[in-house]
Amino acid sequence: MPKSVYIHIPFCKSKCHYCSFVSYPKLELKKDYLKVLEQEINSVYKGEILNTLYFGGGTPSLLNPEEFNNIIKHFNITNSTEITAEINPDDINSQGLGFSYLRNLYDIGVNRISLGAQSFDDEILKCINRRHNSKQIFEAVKNAQNAGFNNISLDFIYGLPNQSEEMFLNDLQTAVKLGITHISLYGLSIEENCYFYKNRPQNIADDDTQANMYLGAIKILNSLDFKHYEISNFAQEGYESKHNLNYWDNEEYYGFGVSAHGYLNGIRYGNKITIEDYIKNPTEHSEERIESEKDKLEEEIFLGFRKTSGINIKQINSKYGIDFEKKYLKILKKYEGLKLIQKTQNGYSLTKNGILVSNTILAEFLE
Repeated sequence: MPKSVYIHIPFCKSKCHYCSFVSYPKLELKKDYLKVLEQEINSVYKGEILNTLYFGGGTPSLLNPEEFNNIIKHFNITNSTEITAEINPDDINSQGLGFSYLRNLYDIGVNRISLGAQSFDDEILKCINRRHNSKQIFEAVKNAQNAGFNNISLDFIYGLPNQSEEMFLNDLQTAVKLGITHISLYGLSIEENCYFYKNRPQNIADDDTQANMYLGAIKILNSLDFKHYEISNFAQEGYESKHNLNYWDNEEYYGFGVSAHGYLNGIRYGNKITIEDYIKNPTEHSEERIESEKDKLEEEIFLGFRKTSGINIKQINSKYGIDFEKKYLKILKKYEGLKLIQKTQNGYSLTKNGILVSNTILAEFLE
């Protein structure tokens, strides 16, 4: 039974130059969108007690607390349900309402905040078209802590225009000093649907520099008691993202809203990608794929290797009726010899250098 829910809030005031996610500056459609979102939830959700509920975007912080509450009340949640909201620092600091906004979110049950910081350098923030400045990040964290949140995550991007390795690593040290409990790191990737694709900036890091930034981040964050538990994620003990771990454990989940993806009853699906199409029929999927046993096994391996703990071969053997080490003997020997895969107590994991070429390695497990 699925015990996690992802909800996509597709509105943004403006588009960041690196962003290729599905989002639109169509706030005039927000009321209609939220109405049909509730229709989709009511027609699909079966009332399971949730372990996690995640509001992503887009910009969820363009919703007011009452709008958040109107969505949350449709779900069966407990005091232990992790409820995450992605927040833009400038949204909650406008007109000095940061504390009251966050306190209202906390009071309705939101207990985890994910702040899109990206950098503490104001010139870089302007270059990538973020609407906030570094001061607003500090204010947002302080307001969240004062409002009662102790589960606060910051997102950062490395390889940004004019960003040196030293600048990036200093950002991470600054973040930790703020008293946050989770950090997510993403290398700059310029996809076809973003502004930078046609307007490529100068002075962006090459692959080798990005790799050095990433390895430097692992070293620094581990020394500061942030456990590297997934390729892109670091947390203090007990503050790992339960919602994202559900993905990496290859468990089923609901996806609600424009462009949301879900995994139910062995079927992976995607919703309509425009707000207008979604409003016309919120329960009609734009894509569906029935998972074969082969698909499930390959995804179990692909997702499992994203965790630094790696894959549990006993569980995989039991679940799929295979002998993992026999089936993948040639691949395992090859990458163990190259020191890119390592044996663990329960199975296998990628080494630090293996993470840098993970896509190449994992492609060999896909038949």
